[in-house]
Amino acid sequence: MPFNSLNQTLRTNILNLGYDKPTPIQTKAIPLLLSGRDIIGAAQTGTGKTAAYALPILHMMSKAEPLEFGRVKALVLVPTRELCDQITKAIRNYSDGLGFRILNISGGINMTKQIASLSKGADIIVATAGRFLELNKQGHIPLSKVQFLVLDEADTMLDMGFIREIEQIIDMLPTKRQTMLFSATMSGAVKRLSEKILQKPMLVEIDNLSPADMTITQIVHPVEKEQKNELLSYLIGSNNYPQVLVFTRNKATADEVSSHLVLSGLKCATIHGDKKHGARDRALSGFRSGEYPILVATDIAARGLDIDDLGVVINYDIPHIITDYIHRIGRTGRANKNGIAITLLSSNELISWKKIELLLGKVPQRIEVKGFEPPAGLVVKTRGKSLLKENADKPKKAAGAFGNKKKKELVQPKYASKRGPKIARPIEEKSKKQKKR
Repeated sequence: MPFNSLNQTLRTNILNLGYDKPTPIQTKAIPLLLSGRDIIGAAQTGTGKTAAYALPILHMMSKAEPLEFGRVKALVLVPTRELCDQITKAIRNYSDGLGFRILNISGGINMTKQIASLSKGADIIVATAGRFLELNKQGHIPLSKVQFLVLDEADTMLDMGFIREIEQIIDMLPTKRQTMLFSATMSGAVKRLSEKILQKPMLVEIDNLSPADMTITQIVHPVEKEQKNELLSYLIGSNNYPQVLVFTRNKATADEVSSHLVLSGLKCATIHGDKKHGARDRALSGFRSGEYPILVATDIAARGLDIDDLGVVINYDIPHIITDYIHRIGRTGRANKNGIAITLLSSNELISWKKIELLLGKVPQRIEVKGFEPPAGLVVKTRGKSLLKENADKPKKAAGAFGNKKKKELVQPKYASKRGPKIARPIEEKSKKQKKR
């Protein structure tokens, strides 16, 4: 068993943390890393990959001479500050009693405090690329002793456009080091990066979909785009879910959804890229503690979040990147526990949804929500087949001000301004200038 290869302190710590047996990625990765190999780990968050690289690094570092303590030996780069916080706490728990200083260097935290912490020395740094580079250029982070480099959620970092920053950081590190790259998806960009920075790597690949399929019930609720807010609040309120994570594609939608939920009498918090570090921390803390039963988040802000016993995830819309659907639903159904993943599917998302079904290799159950009545005439159709019951009393489309033959007293404007269409006015209200013409 891989854990038997670790020193006694580490074994005691992970036993106290409830690690009774290694996960598949830990079983495969730990022996390879202890042998000094570079690896590519293809696994999503929730599979135990943090421990898969942190435990062997801590074991190897514990063999170092005491005089070398306090010099940065391991650098872990991650895409978001939330993930940075999470991994920093995890490594501190694993290393309890070993005497290592593990620092969190991410944006949104007071830089003066980070500089003060760095002045006392650090053995392991968990960082976001931007803030790390900023402090390094000021001379606060010596890198000559770095022996281990980890790129966690590499696909997300590349999606966020951090390739230049990553390349700059790698150029600063000693060439003789052990490198570990972890990614949920093996895109072309990830493969090209791995070829640049890894030496004869071993691929450690874990089937990401099977565990999720076994423990997560996936449900699709067909609904038109304009009715998503109403259906969302209805689902949460009528089912009395104790804790729900709602995903949106962008920041504007996240704010809009949050405002609607609050107006509906539901307590919720929001995290996205425009929120300050303190606000995001308070939102996450409140969600974990139960102060806020609902958390609305964008994909990037929520990437890698580990919420204990999260029962329900709702996809307000389909993610930009199809594989992010797996990241989203992977927030629930962890550690072989049951979870529910709900998707609100509108007619304009059907093409993207078909791609997700191909990715899953299955067709999640589609359920019309009982008790929720869409407005008259609102029907979601696909290939001519209605997914929602069409209202028999569908009213005829009301004639508007433009082009209404019955209302001859209205004037059709010749053009629309940049600020919006001109409003038709009765003939008798035409200006004197128009009358002269």
